[in-house]
Amino acid sequence: MKYIETAIKCIKDESQALLELIPNLDADFDKAVEIILSCKGKLIVTGVGKSGHIGAKIAATLSSTGTPSFFINPLDAFHGDLGVIQKEDVVLALSNSGQTDELLRFLPYLIEHNIPVIGMSGNPESLLAKFASAHLNSGVSREACPLGLAPTSSTTAALALGDALACALMVARNFKATDFAQYHPGGTLGKRLLTRAKDVMRSDDLPVISPTVKLGEAVIHVSNGRLGLCVAMVDDKVVGIITDGDIRRAMESSQDKFFQLSVGDIMTRTPKMVSPETKITEIEHILHANKIHCVLVVDEEKHLIGVVDSFRTMI
Repeated sequence: MKYIETAIKCIKDESQALLELIPNLDADFDKAVEIILSCKGKLIVTGVGKSGHIGAKIAATLSSTGTPSFFINPLDAFHGDLGVIQKEDVVLALSNSGQTDELLRFLPYLIEHNIPVIGMSGNPESLLAKFASAHLNSGVSREACPLGLAPTSSTTAALALGDALACALMVARNFKATDFAQYHPGGTLGKRLLTRAKDVMRSDDLPVISPTVKLGEAVIHVSNGRLGLCVAMVDDKVVGIITDGDIRRAMESSQDKFFQLSVGDIMTRTPKMVSPETKITEIEHILHANKIHCVLVVDEEKHLIGVVDSFRTMI
């Protein structure tokens, strides 16, 4: 038996289920976003069973993208955890049927305390949809499960709808990559987005050279500098840069006149320079856009304080 055929069918069915969500999006989606944006407290996500697992993931995604959120099981709420819900909060309740008993018993408390409820279910006629301030329809025509029973397409749809909600909120808040990094400071992405030139630059034994030095001598300086370049300076200010590539091209083009040339004859007089506060992600863009392997780190008066090469951006 080729099990891969079953896998392909499952993925196709779930893909179709996601596409079926699009016609279900209506004014309630915008209303849900507005409710969350106006929330002065927390967004509390709740659900039972598989919906609870999806809800926990949605809460985690929202929290990492600028919406303070956490998940609470409605069963726990009935045993002392209701105190964490305040009048300033908003509740996002998930239930595929919209009729989950444990969840419905939770609603009267929320309604009594005027806490807005955003319902997410596959049944727009359910009690959850009826009593919610806004309802997000996550309905699917069928489950991807071969028996049509196990929550598969329905949970995928709910997860995607939660992601759509998070994305809409990110756009509404103008949430940027730097904001994301602050919520993920320990991860690789966070480090890359927060790291600056001063954190990774080489600042000792910088290969500095005078523009009057002949190329024959410059070869030695470039080799000893271990960066494939030398920085030409006059009166402690950067005036240019010469790389091993510049030297090779000069050697090929000038041939017997090579040793008569000086650094100033072939150096790049407008090297790419950045401040110590420039972020690594911006430096990477400069390197790729200009097809170079390093940038110079300078102060406001163009005094050289460091060099960042492509290897140092790989954090």
